[in-house]
Amino acid sequence: MKLRLTVNGAETAIDLLAPAPECRFRVDNGTERRAQVEVPVPGVYSVLMDGRSYEARVESTERGLVVVIDGYHFQVEVSDPRGWSRKAEGLGAGGVERVTAPMPGKVVRVLVAVGDHVEAGRGVVVVEAMKMQNEMKANRAGRVATLPAREGATVGAGEILATIE
Repeated sequence: MKLRLTVNGAETAIDLLAPAPECRFRVDNGTERRAQVEVPVPGVYSVLMDGRSYEARVESTERGLVVVIDGYHFQVEVSDPRGWSRKAEGLGAGGVERVTAPMPGKVVRVLVAVGDHVEAGRGVVVVEAMKMQNEMKANRAGRVATLPAREGATVGAGEILATIE
């Protein structure tokens, strides 16, 4: 899967060849790299690469992800060439927001129910992709109109998880 990353303002491309725990990838069409990746607790990644061990703490924010490694903070925005972007995600006609899956994964938690009122920034569904849990949030306040997401279900990139009116 090819993704475009913006890390602290600098753009790069990554081609994920194999997922964790035996991760294989290429950065900017370079040589293939390998890393052992384990997730001891959600949001914390233990990475062994090139004989060095790293702990990465990952947190979702409105602007993307914040990754902290050895005290260094990285602001990361991920965009999928298939058209997904966090900023433009899911806004449809008539003020209906579609909360969609950013990439293929598994629904691990549904945080709302049909009819619930949500505020902008509230978590709606948690999707696990490539051993990383991503909380999909409402971009606007409103009422949950539909909720096709079900815990344990596999979802594809761009699949609608919920709609908010």
